[in-house]
Amino acid sequence: MVTFIDNRKAHFNYEVIERFEAGVELLGFEVKSVRAGMVNLAGAFCIVRGGEVYLMGMHVTPYQAKNTPLDYSPERNRKLLLNKKEIKELGDADKSKGLTLIPLSLYSKGRTIKLELGIARGKKLHDKRESIKKRDTDREIRREYK
Repeated sequence: MVTFIDNRKAHFNYEVIERFEAGVELLGFEVKSVRAGMVNLAGAFCIVRGGEVYLMGMHVTPYQAKNTPLDYSPERNRKLLLNKKEIKELGDADKSKGLTLIPLSLYSKGRTIKLELGIARGKKLHDKRESIKKRDTDREIRREYK
């Protein structure tokens, strides 16, 4: 399993409650771009519409810019492949107040490209400060043990 990209900001800005694994519907040249690491998950989110889940805001830079179609949009909506039970659970979470669906990482599993998706609640400012304080103390403890 090779991880192509992690959404590190997601763990800082959100408290992840539950995680899901979903396939991503990509075009051929987008697969090459993802494998080359030319993708950005910052600002991306997921929505449930009409019994389907879509990933919005993920930027995939064209692998070879001259060979891509003229009407290609790097931030187009991409369909996520999940079963009905998971879609229903995600739809219920999306409707509830204070919860959102965010992409956490993009990785390969065998020959397929998967997206780790999380149901998350936004952190308040004091929670972020607490995360920073914990990270600093962990760093100092590791420094002392060396």
